[in-house]
Amino acid sequence: MYKYSFCNDYSEGAHPRLLEVLAETNGVQEDGYGNDRICGQARELLHRELKSPESEIHFVSGGTQANLIVLSSMLRPYESVIAVDSGHINVHETGAIEATGHKVSVVPGRDGKLVPQEVRNLVAEHGDEHMVRPGAVYISQSTELGTVYTKAELEELSKVCRELGLLLHLDGARLGCALTCEGADMTLADIARLTDAFYVGGTKNGALLGEAIVINNLKLKPFFRYHIKQRGGLLAKGRVLGSQFAGLFEDGLYFDLARHANDMAAALAGGLHEIGATFMTPPVTNQIFPVLPNSVVKELSRLYNFYVWEKSGQDRSVIRLVTSWATPMDAVEMFLEDVRRLSK
Repeated sequence: MYKYSFCNDYSEGAHPRLLEVLAETNGVQEDGYGNDRICGQARELLHRELKSPESEIHFVSGGTQANLIVLSSMLRPYESVIAVDSGHINVHETGAIEATGHKVSVVPGRDGKLVPQEVRNLVAEHGDEHMVRPGAVYISQSTELGTVYTKAELEELSKVCRELGLLLHLDGARLGCALTCEGADMTLADIARLTDAFYVGGTKNGALLGEAIVINNLKLKPFFRYHIKQRGGLLAKGRVLGSQFAGLFEDGLYFDLARHANDMAAALAGGLHEIGATFMTPPVTNQIFPVLPNSVVKELSRLYNFYVWEKSGQDRSVIRLVTSWATPMDAVEMFLEDVRRLSK
């Protein structure tokens, strides 16, 4: 039996406009390895949003690849990267960072966010050559728990990193949803100003595949393409990646798709709240974490695909629901109707 999936935001292939861009440029010969005219156009469009002409932009295929390339290029052999306990590089990347020879130094998060004082505490604890030296900080926007850093929070974290000599990398797999959610007060230009490196996620926001790494720190720019090549990220047909971002940023499609995903999640959260559900973290972006009775979760799992995130006491569980650029309102309404029926 077919079950609609709320597991993730990359179950569908790609927005039709991006497939059109691929088709329109398919027969034109281009240079390889990201040196083509299509990638050049995509960089121009991104620079328009970044308002940071000195930033370098590189396209790679996926988020784990982007994180390990950026962080391994930042760190000396004896250095670690600081991340919260729920951070993607700590939980869901199969030890990719550790495989590059660098420890992930884990600290507690607050609703998935890194608190500057935790950075200070960890740096103070690692004071001599018998321990790894923290060299970078990793955060994601939005976080693994669907929450979002405010501009003030990112400014404070950036200030602490610069004070302590740490490089700051922001994982932007779901950056579109963070930038377009209700109450968002940050732009891509703000992020370029406040981080040493970050990436703009395409895979989880309507692209067939692709992430755009943005290098803002001048010291990280030399030979960065060597790192990409060594880690298997320098695709001969880099045009495939560039075309995705050219299509996403030509007329604001990137932001439109993210808003739709957020709107569908907000509709889910509003309906669940009316039914009486509580939430593990405040619903903000396209990932929401309602707490439901185990009996309801069991029956819902027969009808829909989603993740059971964790237990919540003896008889309730937290589930994760993720909406995408392609989630139809019909699927949201059907899910809510089933929850109402099963909750009676």
